[in-house]
Amino acid sequence: MKQKIVISINSSWNIFNFRAGLIRALIDHGYEVIAIAPCDEYSHRLKELGCKYVPLSMDSNGTHPGRDLLLLVRYFNLLRRLKPDAFLGYTVKPNVYGSLAAHVLGIPVINNIAGLGSTFISNSYLTHIVRRLYKQALRKSVCVFFQNADDRALFVQAGLAREETAALLPGSGINLKNYPAQGPASLSNRPFRFLLVGRMLKDKGVEEFVAAARIVRERFPQISFQLLGFVDPANANSIGMDRIEEWEQEGIVNYLGKTDDVRPFLAQADCVVLPSYREGVPRSLLEAAAMARPIIATDVVGCRDAVDDAVNGLLCEVKEPSDLAEKMVQMFDMTPEQRLAMGAAGRRKMEIEFDEKIVSQKYLQVLHSIANVTSSGSQVGGLSPEQLEPEAKTGLEY
Repeated sequence: MKQKIVISINSSWNIFNFRAGLIRALIDHGYEVIAIAPCDEYSHRLKELGCKYVPLSMDSNGTHPGRDLLLLVRYFNLLRRLKPDAFLGYTVKPNVYGSLAAHVLGIPVINNIAGLGSTFISNSYLTHIVRRLYKQALRKSVCVFFQNADDRALFVQAGLAREETAALLPGSGINLKNYPAQGPASLSNRPFRFLLVGRMLKDKGVEEFVAAARIVRERFPQISFQLLGFVDPANANSIGMDRIEEWEQEGIVNYLGKTDDVRPFLAQADCVVLPSYREGVPRSLLEAAAMARPIIATDVVGCRDAVDDAVNGLLCEVKEPSDLAEKMVQMFDMTPEQRLAMGAAGRRKMEIEFDEKIVSQKYLQVLHSIANVTSSGSQVGGLSPEQLEPEAKTGLEY
């Protein structure tokens, strides 16, 4: 009988766009995969990945204790019915409530902390609550994956995750075949283009991008600045369409809307920019670098993992539009050959460090270790370094 794996994220869109490679790898290795997520426009497409889909109602951005308790009960009932051999959690609520339910049922849990978001950027009462919930949810997990060393250290030092089960991954990984290197687009019939790809959120640095564009356009009015990504009205951090339309009417930026396929937009960009306040490892920068585009990002947790300063891109100060503008001008002033070299360096970095096969292999190693421990009759409550030896432990220490 096939081992059954449940993967749960706060949206079907997230599963389809960021976890497709992992799901296919698990299925190729003989696992049955069930995706649990709220129903959205991508839910019906999950079957294209070869997995089953079970809808789960979830208030992804809300903080109402009653609704969260109801979510915990829903997870408990679903997992008790499905009886998976392992639970893979992503994003805050699946990581917290899905993990708590799985622990009660004795289901081994693997968590993925893909960036800490605005909750951890601030130091509010909500931050305190979320940390306490994480501590309870992660304490019995077999493995807790982090996408950068800073986030791992923060959780371990704060006692939110055990050091022996906290491991590193290279982001969500990139399918390099889907993001082939592209030569630079011709500048003969169009202006130089800076592109920001991401959700239209304040902590993605969208406002700083626009402010920097104003500064740069005073000297170089011919340069184009583009925004690509969806507006999320349910997120308190969201930038509304009315604000974006004001920027467009001002002639500062061009909003491209949202897309299922960023590749044509990346191919037409000369430089991809992400002035984020904090990330896990930003997918947009990995995709841009894979397609051999030079990148500019803030010198913050997560972003600096994707950018080797002055090699495949430039780093700027966080929340400093003037410094971002300076880096944009520096990029614009480079020769085409210099930008081409940066793009090539980014592609090499993705091939060496961020291939999604690395991510899939590390999950498979942990699942293999769980199977070994379970078959030996031991209790699964966090694999020790000895139990991960020799192959799995080496694989986890990325």
